[in-house]
Amino acid sequence: MTKKKRQRVQRSRPQQDRVVRIGWRELRHRDLYHWFLTLPLPAVAGVCACFYVVLNLFFALLYLIEPNSIANARPSSLADAFFFSVQTLATIGYGNMYPETGYANALVTVETVTGLMYFALITGLVFTRFSRPSARVQFTRHAVIAQYEGVPTLMFRMANERRNQILQAEVQATLLRAERSPEGMPMWRQHDLKLVRSHSSFFSLTWTVFHRIDEDSPLRGETPDSFAAADMEIVVLLAGVDEVLSQTVYARYTYDAADIRWGYCFADVLRADGTDGDERVVVDFTRFQEIEPAPLADVPARKRAAERA
Repeated sequence: MTKKKRQRVQRSRPQQDRVVRIGWRELRHRDLYHWFLTLPLPAVAGVCACFYVVLNLFFALLYLIEPNSIANARPSSLADAFFFSVQTLATIGYGNMYPETGYANALVTVETVTGLMYFALITGLVFTRFSRPSARVQFTRHAVIAQYEGVPTLMFRMANERRNQILQAEVQATLLRAERSPEGMPMWRQHDLKLVRSHSSFFSLTWTVFHRIDEDSPLRGETPDSFAAADMEIVVLLAGVDEVLSQTVYARYTYDAADIRWGYCFADVLRADGTDGDERVVVDFTRFQEIEPAPLADVPARKRAAERA
């Protein structure tokens, strides 16, 4: 798997870690609840369906241990035993087939209790999965560095994909970089990037975030080559309150050296439309990911309006 593919996996599955752990106890088999909640929805449906089929097959085999334990079932028929188990597990009620022996009635009792516990567990897990608040925020694929108000500035842009607002939105950007202490000890350090505006009372459309690369910036003196050589990453975290759910939602994205475009700026996505007295602000999301050349020494003045986007 190439480095670029690994990065795509990390962004689509942010819970996964690119760190290889040696000598660490794997807890997946003891943390099935967390594992289930991190699965994509198609995988959730697949796991529930597969476990349901396996559970019914297990009880069907138990019914076949004693011959003629199910009335009106074909002798040694796995299919009949399976569908009898489905009816028992789901407490549907029997038709032509019903338990005929003491062994079968005891097994029906065990399976009924198992079915009640299974459906209670699945209902709770699925409800938790669908009730979790989530932010639908789109980030630009690239961050750009261009001149802004006379200072080289790192910029990235976000858009709220929903029609509601994220209240009290706050964004943080952190630089991850491998460094050495004065004693020569290697370590990964996090440097918070100071943003021009890190807080917004409401986030409804788009938001361009700025970090000035000045004397106090951890990015001061960096070049595309040095950024790539140090294997640095910029991690962005957005948090706010969903106005519909009244719960805190989060979104995260990561930019590495290959995702940063030096000497570029974002295309303008805002324009005024309409006649006098009925003017509207149009947001052109078809240009949301577009970037334009903008030498670090000369950025068009109209790009200063990008922060309002």
